Amino acid sequence: MDLKGKVIAITRPEERCEEAIKLIEEAGGIPLITPTLQIQTPKTKTLKRLCENLKKFDWIIFTSPAAIKSIKKHCEKIKLKPDCKIAVIGPKTQEALEKIGLKADVIPSNYTAEGLLETLSSYDMKNKNVAIPRTLAARNVLPEGLKKMGAKVYIAEAYKSANPKDDRIKRLIEKILKEEIDAITFTSPLTVENLLTTEKDKKDDIIKKLSNGKIIVAAIGPITAAKLKEYGIKAITPENYTIKDMLIKLFHELSED
Repeated sequence: MDLKGKVIAITRPEERCEEAIKLIEEAGGIPLITPTLQIQTPKTKTLKRLCENLKKFDWIIFTSPAAIKSIKKHCEKIKLKPDCKIAVIGPKTQEALEKIGLKADVIPSNYTAEGLLETLSSYDMKNKNVAIPRTLAARNVLPEGLKKMGAKVYIAEAYKSANPKDDRIKRLIEKILKEEIDAITFTSPLTVENLLTTEKDKKDDIIKKLSNGKIIVAAIGPITAAKLKEYGIKAITPENYTIKDMLIKLFHELSED
């Protein structure tokens, strides 16, 4: 597939852009790396407590590679109960887990909190101690669903999402307003929010440019697409919620233009 030099903006954190860059370049496109959020992994009190009490948990659930990176960074030793089960939300998180020498017992076919809950519903979660290292900005669908199953849920703040300190978001905004990109990709609701709130006086203009059909908007899954829809922005989404599947669908849309 030849994208003939079409420019595709990538808004996810820079350290997680490698796969997207490779796929876009292989297809003949030009990746524009413009992170609208930055991942920070401070050693929070709740994470420290999790590290100290890992052996007490029956389940550990990872919903992002960033959480695994934080655990590896801050826990001196990762020792779990012999019968502790690990659940991950998708293949990228599974890959990150395997890199630290652990294997996932559960991975849903639908890579969302809802999909994970549906898969976990076939297990007896009553009175099970469940740890979820994550960002506090995440939706409460997963912990609330687990509590309804009778689980005792402990949430540890493993990472934070912040606005990048450089001016790449502003440069991206200018390119959107001038229609100098052909497509833009979003991988979380926060990548959307940060773009639209960085320069609030230009928010309406950005929304108009992303809604008129000249710039194709792609979302990795329904949760991100729903955030875009709140602003009246339609996005294409893949059947499987991965970077690769999102970009393949986007490539087809671009090649049809």
